[in-house]
Amino acid sequence: MRTLDNPHGLHIDVDGSGPPLVLLHGWAMHGGVFAPLVDRLQAQRSVYRVDLPGHGASRDSTLPLALAPVVDALVEVLPAAPWLGWSLGGLFALHAAAAHPARVPALTMLCASPCFVRGDGWTHGMSAEIFRDFETGLRTDYRGTLDRFIALEAFGSDDPKGELRALRAEVFARGEPAAGVLADGLALLEKTDLRAQLPTLRVPSLWLAGRRDRLVDPRAMQAAAALAPDASADTVAHAGHAPFLTHADAVAARLLDFTDFHVSR
Repeated sequence: MRTLDNPHGLHIDVDGSGPPLVLLHGWAMHGGVFAPLVDRLQAQRSVYRVDLPGHGASRDSTLPLALAPVVDALVEVLPAAPWLGWSLGGLFALHAAAAHPARVPALTMLCASPCFVRGDGWTHGMSAEIFRDFETGLRTDYRGTLDRFIALEAFGSDDPKGELRALRAEVFARGEPAAGVLADGLALLEKTDLRAQLPTLRVPSLWLAGRRDRLVDPRAMQAAAALAPDASADTVAHAGHAPFLTHADAVAARLLDFTDFHVSR
């Protein structure tokens, strides 16, 4: 493993060899959470794992946790490659694919939605109050709030205890994420709506859901895929919100098939 130097204070791990692939983590986590997936990809891919600003080893990055500045900074330093975004990371990956299709020639949304909150014409999102409750909780019970969110991520998996242990072990593995940045991330999840970018998306996309996910309804991902011109939707049976932990073989196989077909030929 090596670290990719960049002027923005972003920590980017690089593992393996072969065509490049970029992985973006979810709220409160860091690139290290993808270790089981990297183990299965690194023989065939050069995997770039990004710690988003304020998270993990990017805690001191001066970049705000906002779509445009983070994506613009990443496309400056990363090779042209498919991007995979898990949960919150999916918003960054989708924005990158829409804004920089030459740099992001294929997109995988893993348990991620263009709009996480339900509203008019979008019935499969979460209630906005859930995100506001977590934001309030960060101010009153920081660690307890993180633990409640992690428990919600693990709920529904066929191995909830194992997934919960893995997520708890990772959340502070690279230091505590900054509370202010976590609030910014919750605001992104609550307020961002990228559905308008889907009909004009110029790169192929894979929308890979966990059938038992309680944070991102698989029906939301199917609805999003239906809005994009070159998209496919698939579901990992028995998986919750983090299928790369409990079903890493299935996620890796689907991801390799998708990128082999669309990019690495």
